[in-house]
Amino acid sequence: MRVIMAICLAFGVLLAGADAPAADLRIGVASEVTTLDPHFFHLTSNTEIHKGIYSGLVTQDADMKVIPDLASSWRTIDATHWEFKLRPGVTFHDGTPLTADDVVFTYERARNVPNSPGSFLQYLKNVTKTTAVDPLTVVVETNGPDPIVLNELQNVWIVSRKIGEGATSSDYNSRKVAIGTGPYKVVDWVQGDRIVLRRFDNYYGPKPDWETVTYRPIVNDAARTAALLSGDVDLIASVPANDLENVRANPKLTVATMQSNRCFFWAIDGDRDVTPSVTDADGKPMTKNPLKDVRVRRALSKALDRAAMVSRVMQGQGVAASQFMPEGVPGISASLKPEAYDLEGAKKLLAEAGYPNGFSLIVSSSNDRYINDALMTQAVAQMWSRLGLKITVNTLPKAVYFTRANKLEFSVLLGGNSTDTSEPLSQLAYLLGTWDATKGIGNGNWGRYSNPKVDQLIAAAYGTMDDTKRAALVAQANELALGQDVAAIPILFQITAWGMRKGIAYGGFPQDATVAALVHMVK
Repeated sequence: MRVIMAICLAFGVLLAGADAPAADLRIGVASEVTTLDPHFFHLTSNTEIHKGIYSGLVTQDADMKVIPDLASSWRTIDATHWEFKLRPGVTFHDGTPLTADDVVFTYERARNVPNSPGSFLQYLKNVTKTTAVDPLTVVVETNGPDPIVLNELQNVWIVSRKIGEGATSSDYNSRKVAIGTGPYKVVDWVQGDRIVLRRFDNYYGPKPDWETVTYRPIVNDAARTAALLSGDVDLIASVPANDLENVRANPKLTVATMQSNRCFFWAIDGDRDVTPSVTDADGKPMTKNPLKDVRVRRALSKALDRAAMVSRVMQGQGVAASQFMPEGVPGISASLKPEAYDLEGAKKLLAEAGYPNGFSLIVSSSNDRYINDALMTQAVAQMWSRLGLKITVNTLPKAVYFTRANKLEFSVLLGGNSTDTSEPLSQLAYLLGTWDATKGIGNGNWGRYSNPKVDQLIAAAYGTMDDTKRAALVAQANELALGQDVAAIPILFQITAWGMRKGIAYGGFPQDATVAALVHMVK
């Protein structure tokens, strides 16, 4: 996984001679935490906070390899039973000892949190039973051989039965039960202004460098950079591309960059006969959804100049995409390449599909969730306008946007997905598997794409323990869903940049999160 973990600047050289920093860390982030309930919404802005407060049985290292966390070791009893040994002496922030029963409770709770916009059942869909054998031994049973169960379990934070039984998401958001085993305790949360974490001295792992960490949501790019330049914050996430050179040139600051595994893509409603955001060229309702025609979807893809989007919208801080994960990752098809820009070919496809005069389309996106999300949407709207479509842009704050997206209120919408499991299989099931809420499949499938052959390949891959054979099955599914069916339109992977004052080192995180425990003091 080093291909997507490349750190472009050497911290040891850049930070030499820095003054000793204070024990308090102030971080400016582009997107605010939305909940303290660790099982409500697996969003990057939530993950970076939750990774400080809570812990899972396992976690990942810098190469995205699964390593121990609350579980000191594990073994397979047979093809469907995994035994985990918990670390002795671990306590929650209130002093309650961690036991295997807390794991049992967590996996029961996380499967069905009311009103969750993205159920954590996606990570537990193959777990049929969890048993506490003794206080420090837990056995997880799956419904068949599951080669990525460890990758998925790393995303389910463990909470206490004593504290959390009967608790609602509101109880977590009030901080009443937002109590984990992680390196930090949450001591304050003022939505729109700050969330404050304080070091948990009884943490079982390495002691964090910082006594207090304050995350400040600064959505405006210019304001976030200004806060770093003025010293109001010590570190910022998502340095705007047009500010990178100024930050690099500042002798008091340094920059770290990393190619993210977050893929920006367009989700397309190719399912409904009538879709809400499409009308004919005159603005009248249509009785037939043009997006159901693969020629229309391919025309939309061909009309996108990805190279221009990387150079102009992202100002070079991006890489064109053909699939949801970068090249070189097992399961990514070598035969699929980013769609070449071909406006005339796109117009020909649109005419062949019966729309020589185009149609009217509303394209929707967030305007405060991803780097340049609104700008990217505007650029795509211009490109699709050249195709002959009448485009209306609809950008919304993420809290509104994701709520409406999950209600399927849009026809064409921007997604920005990164895999939290370090591999592409669960991501493919999440984004393009046939939606089934009871099985936790297709929760991110906003276009409600459904192809039985793709589902069969996904199911076969889940049951294949051989890494090479499983990768081949995932590659076939990618070729069918993205290559043949154009079920979604990948655009690019972002290159994420962090700016920080000297005396601080941060190596980045593949899901773009800014994790306080991974920020270190240096001299």
